[in-house]
Amino acid sequence: MKVYTKKLIFLVMAVCLLAACGKEMSKEAAGANEELSGEITVYTAIEEELIPEYTKSFEELYPNVKLNMVRDSTGIITAKLLSEGENTSADVVWGLAASSLLALDQKDMLAKYTPEGSEKILDPYKDSNEPMKWVGNTAFMTGIVINKAELEKLGIEAPKTYKDLLKPEYKELIVMPHPASSGTGFLTSSAWVQMMGEEKGWNYMSKLHENVATYTHSGSKPAKLAAAGEFPIGISLVYSGVTQKQQGAPVEVILPEEGLGWEVEANALIKKEGNNEELAKAFLDWAITDEVMRKYYDANGFSTMENDFPKPDGFPSGVEEKMYKENDLNWAAENRDSILEKWDSSFGSKAEPKE
Repeated sequence: MKVYTKKLIFLVMAVCLLAACGKEMSKEAAGANEELSGEITVYTAIEEELIPEYTKSFEELYPNVKLNMVRDSTGIITAKLLSEGENTSADVVWGLAASSLLALDQKDMLAKYTPEGSEKILDPYKDSNEPMKWVGNTAFMTGIVINKAELEKLGIEAPKTYKDLLKPEYKELIVMPHPASSGTGFLTSSAWVQMMGEEKGWNYMSKLHENVATYTHSGSKPAKLAAAGEFPIGISLVYSGVTQKQQGAPVEVILPEEGLGWEVEANALIKKEGNNEELAKAFLDWAITDEVMRKYYDANGFSTMENDFPKPDGFPSGVEEKMYKENDLNWAAENRDSILEKWDSSFGSKAEPKE
């Protein structure tokens, strides 16, 4: 009995000692984080409702760092950065389309930095150079969001393919995002040109234009309009369609048989004088930590790293398999200006008024 008692006392003391060491280490880590103070300006295209959910852990980790968030749609943020150039107030870019970051890099606006943990990000979703200039969090892709109830009222079958969207019965029943202001709109147009080829892609968009009622300035708005029954068909983010379904709207997300256009939602360090690099790099390290990577997945149903996360409720199966395999982000970046110019001159007349 005495031997067992001594062993038990020893084990209790060991556990207490380890716990005390753990607490001391936690205090030291917290103290190190608390030493970081100041503010950084973050430009982002992440959906507005997701930002506070994502940044909660950063604020706990760095209580003395203030994040000045500048949030808008992908096209607007990209245009803003390009127009500001070296005079931009941004320190980091978080959750912007990788093709937009590549366009910024062509203007020598990105600094080299490989965030801690970048090795876990799969190769297609990060810069192939070392040090890196961008790293991806998740991917966003386009689907067709339909309001089943509205289509049934009209006696019209739901589309299954992009080709179906050209049917005359869909005239003025479709809404889609404007490529100049929406990353979803741009990735969709870019994917059509890449999938179908230059001539066929633009010819397809000309025919589709006849059935489009309006082009929205937000990638998520077509899904919301479909959910509200204002238009029964929205070309929109898969994530946005799923969100509307989770909220009880009578919608379904169709994954077109031809494949899904997609983009990487990525982060980068801005090259400029006076950039608070220590805080900016701490933010970029945090942005791909396991905890926040799980949150990206919970929102978008896709991760840029290998994982065994359970699919979010309502996400359609087969998204990864349907993503267009030949999608070339560098090509999209190089041809961005010409695509937007041609698209706007051809179809911009139906753009919704800017708020």
